[in-house]
This record gives sequence, structure tokens and C-alpha cells, in this order.
Amino acid sequence: PIGDSYGVLPRPCRALVLLNPQSGAGRALEDFQAVVQPMLAEADIAATVFVTERPQHAHEKVRDEDLSQWDTLVVMAGDGLLYEVVNGLMERPDWADTMKKPLCILPGGSGNALAASINHYAGNDHVAKKKLLTNCAFILCKGLHTQMDLVSLSTASGKRLFSFLGFGWGFISDVDIDSEKYRRLGNARFTLGTLQCLAKLRVYQGRLSYLPAVPEQGTPPAPRDPHAPVTNGQAGCVPPPPGTDAPRALPDDSLLVPLCQPVPAHWTVVPEEEFVSVYAIYQSHLGTNLLMAPAAQLHDGCIHLFYLRAGISRVALLKIFLAMARGTHLDLNCPHLRYVPVRAFRLEPRAAAGIMTVDGEALACEPVQG
Repeated sequence: PIGDSYGVLPRPCRALVLLNPQSGAGRALEDFQAVVQPMLAEADIAATVFVTERPQHAHEKVRDEDLSQWDTLVVMAGDGLLYEVVNGLMERPDWADTMKKPLCILPGGSGNALAASINHYAGNDHVAKKKLLTNCAFILCKGLHTQMDLVSLSTASGKRLFSFLGFGWGFISDVDIDSEKYRRLGNARFTLGTLQCLAKLRVYQGRLSYLPAVPEQGTPPAPRDPHAPVTNGQAGCVPPPPGTDAPRALPDDSLLVPLCQPVPAHWTVVPEEEFVSVYAIYQSHLGTNLLMAPAAQLHDGCIHLFYLRAGISRVALLKIFLAMARGTHLDLNCPHLRYVPVRAFRLEPRAAAGIMTVDGEALACEPVQG
């Protein structure tokens, strides 16, 4: 994107490639060897391949390992493995330094939302499968890197998570998790999942609140003195344990108050409490064929919040999903679909109903804010 400042990887460059052989249609390893490896060799990038053998394997590797011998970390898998890597890095005592190491995503899963987003930001045509992999490998070979936003999420049970793609509840998360059993179909799994979830369309009850990125009409202006930061992302109203000033103290959630307190007065509380879906996305694509937030940039400091209110018909919902392939869903002016750019949000489900997802991975259904 114009106006971004870029860093450049050193040459020769040493890359640690974290690869999940089970992701997507299970072809990641052969695709890496056939498509990516020859390109890296030509670009003077020496790759050490680490093949994951179980869930959380990559998480533990990047959390515990000395990473100083590598110039970049490359994830060849779906978005789920990058989520593991990001959260593993954020658990390190030296997270603030380690998070400056460039990360690269090579699409090897069925969703590949971040890879599709980066391909889009690079000004490339919309492509999928091998073409998308080639484009992303070429971006790695060029070696330019820039900043990307992360979103900090806190849950009522006290979890603190870091997310690079999106948080969802309701229809879209149901499709994501219900379609897991079709992962061998690659991207087609989402089409099948969408049709199945449309057939049994459900409504979810809860309260959604947010801090708009741009003040909305009729809301009081934000106070000059921001709220006292939440200590170390503690969800409850508990004082932080002593000694949290150690280098491992995570960044402050300065826009949030603890989940047990009402949201600040300058936030907007959505009047409706019945939703078909709530999705907070920070990049442009939700999948290779879903351009959900056309306005999003890699680091715009924005959470792009979409919610679908109850009462939408199945036909209208299907139309939105079909239009999302081209990013024209907002042009439909569907009265049930709302989009608002926000800086923070809170979602409080009335019951533990429905699946919540973060970066495509399932979460227990409970109040969460980010």
C-alpha cells in the first residue's frame, strides 16, 4: 500500500518454515517442495523446514526455541497455524523483540484468508490455489516486509489471546467449524458448509457494544482522559499479580474496562439483541473467495465490525455471501446487515450458545472483548 514503509530481508536469508502436512487438502509438503523451494533457492533464502506433528506443536516450538538464528518465520499452512505461532511468540518473555521478526504466510490450508488479503494489498489479481501460493512465495522472495495489526482479545474466563484475522460468533463461525469435516475439499468446504447452515438458520441472543473508530452522530464525544488501562488484560476485576512489570508484561488493553464493568459511556450499545452473525475482521479477506472488508488495510488500526440482525431471510443471506466473492455485499443495502469500523468491541452472549471463533479456531462461547 502507498505510504507504507518497508523493511527488507537480508541476503542470504535464513528462514524457519513451519509446515502443517495435514492442513487443507493435505498437500502442503509436496506443494512446498514443488513450488516454493526452487523459488527460495534462487532468491538466496535457506529454508529449514519444521513439520508439525500435532496441534500446538508450532506454538511450543516458537515459544521455547532460540529464534535468533533465523531472519524470518514462514508458515506454510492455513490461518490456524499462524494463530498458533503468533500466540506462541506472545508468550515469550522477549515477545516485544521477537514480534519484530518478519512473519510470512504461504497458503497451505483451505481458508487462506491472510494470504488472500496480502495478495490483494500487493495489487495482484484475485487468484486461488497454486497461483496464490506462487504469488505469496514471490512476495517472500522479494523480501519486503511491513507492519500488521494484531487484536488483543480477553475472555470472561481470563484468557488473553492475540488475533491477526478475525473474531466471530453465529452463522459465519458455524460454517467455519461445521465444514471442518469437508477440509479435503479445500475451499469448496465453505460453500457446502454455508448451504448446510442456511438450511438450519439459527438466531443468537446477546449484547454487542463498540467504540466507533469515527464518532457516530448523537453519541457523546469520547472523554479526553481515557479510561484507566486494564492491567495486563485481566478480564475480571482483580488486581494484577505483583511483579507484572517484568519484561513479559503484555501490552495494556488501554481502550477496555474489565468485563465485569459496564462499557464506558462514549461506547455505542447496539439496540438489537438478536443476531444471525457477528464478525469482527481486521484484514480484507475472510477466505480466498470472500472479500469481506474491502476497506481494510494491513495496519489501519481498525477492527471492521459486521453484524447481521435476526429477521434476515435465507435468500437475502445467500445473496450477501454470493456478493462477498466480489466485495459488493454492502452495495446490496440489506437492512439487516450493518458495518461499522471500530477500535474496540465487546460481545456478551446471553447463553453459552453457538460457536465462537478466533482466526478460524473454535473458542468456548462466553463474554469477550477486544
